[in-house]
Parts: sequence; structure tokens; C-alpha cells
Amino acid sequence: MAGDVGSPEHCRAIVAKAVSELGGIDILVNNAAHQATFKSIEDISDQEWELTFRVNIHAMFYLTKAAMAQMRQGGAIINTASINADAPNPTLLAYATTKGAIHNFTAGLAQLLAEKGIRVNAVAPGPIWTPLIPSTMPKETVAEFGKNVPMKRPDNRPNSRPLT
Repeated sequence: MAGDVGSPEHCRAIVAKAVSELGGIDILVNNAAHQATFKSIEDISDQEWELTFRVNIHAMFYLTKAAMAQMRQGGAIINTASINADAPNPTLLAYATTKGAIHNFTAGLAQLLAEKGIRVNAVAPGPIWTPLIPSTMPKETVAEFGKNVPMKRPDNRPNSRPLT
């Protein structure tokens, strides 16, 4: 469903459509993300900072809040964080900051929803090859992407291969 996940109205519409077409919501996966690379904090505009938080944090809150009206005991919420939550890349300051916020949101929400029998967890993948990588990083960084982890490469999902 095309639209702006940073908008509370759009998030409510997404949930309403899912409920209408699927009959309810048992699992919510919050996986939207925006990232951009900057060499200094002075290069991050106010608009960029706000966009990153709107997509990465606000959308998660809006979707979760809307889905809660439909979730029952046994439901689950899975939030996508990042290795940047614990080991932030300084050139991804806004993105890494939001990923740290996702850890805190997840931990607090898990405690809040435990008595309702709804599980809340986060996954924090290491380097994953997605279209964000070549579109938001310099070529030399892309060439080295993932070489600092034990497998010396990013995870490559089918149909999403690094550009060579």
C-alpha cells in the first residue's frame, strides 16, 4: 500500500486494510527504514534528521499503536533494529540513533505488553545487502561493505546481490 509511513493516518489505513483483507493481525513486523550517509553532523539537515526519525521511529509507533486494537494474547511484534544500535557507524548518525531508539522502544513495549500475552522482540542484523547500500554510500564504502564481520561479507539475499 503506497504512502508515507511517517503519517499516523497512513499507518492507521495500513492496519485497517490488513484487518479488512486478512481478518485481523496476529503478527506485526516493523521493518521500514531510511538512511543516508554524512561525513559531519553539519551536513545533516533538519529535514533529513526529521525524515529519518519519521520513517524509522514514528512509523513503528503509529503502526504498533494501530495494530494493538486488533492483537490478542499470543500475538507478536518484531521490530528491525541494526548492528548500528550497538556499534554506530558515525557516517550514519541519524540512522544509528534511530536504531538505538528502536532497542529502547522494543524493551519498554515488551514490558508494557507482557501482561497482555503479546511478545515484542527486535532483530538487529549485521550488514545486509539491500538497495539502501549502493544508493546511500560512496562507491569505496560499498566495495568494503561487510568485510569487518566474521564472514567478511554482507548477507546476500536472493535477487539482491552486491554491484560489482
